[in-house]
Amino acid sequence: MPAPTLYRKRIIPEECILLKDDRILYQDEEVIVTGWRSLKPRKDLHHGYSCYFLKEDCKVSKFYREDNSLLYWYCDIVEHDYQLETNTYVFTDLLADVIVYPDGFVKVVDIDELVSARNDKLISEDTLKKSLLSLSRLLESIYSGRFDSMKAPIERFIHND
Repeated sequence: MPAPTLYRKRIIPEECILLKDDRILYQDEEVIVTGWRSLKPRKDLHHGYSCYFLKEDCKVSKFYREDNSLLYWYCDIVEHDYQLETNTYVFTDLLADVIVYPDGFVKVVDIDELVSARNDKLISEDTLKKSLLSLSRLLESIYSGRFDSMKAPIERFIHND
């Protein structure tokens, strides 16, 4: 079967973008690992790798600067929809994110966007709960020392790219 087509859907701002340049490095029933370059040029972020955890509603990405030095790990809370007939995944960003810096500092961001999206009726109460529960599970993994296992799929395939 050919590689699936991947889309990133955002709620704020509302958009759905074909990830046409993402390279799928590995895929099974639990994860999809990709390599990519930044969609929009930035001074800090140049390229990276992502692992979509299909059962955990989470995407873990390793962000690099242009000189190939690690910027940080960026974790998105996502949900996905798979269309078998077109072999297409749409990953919807559920707004709450976690940044893990090289020194181990952990920062939770965009919770205000999650609240705004609910207040503006852009997401349902169930989606709000799903996002917060996924965020809680992700933070539990990070704080309990299990984050290395979430980074492992990227680290395993990054060297083959």
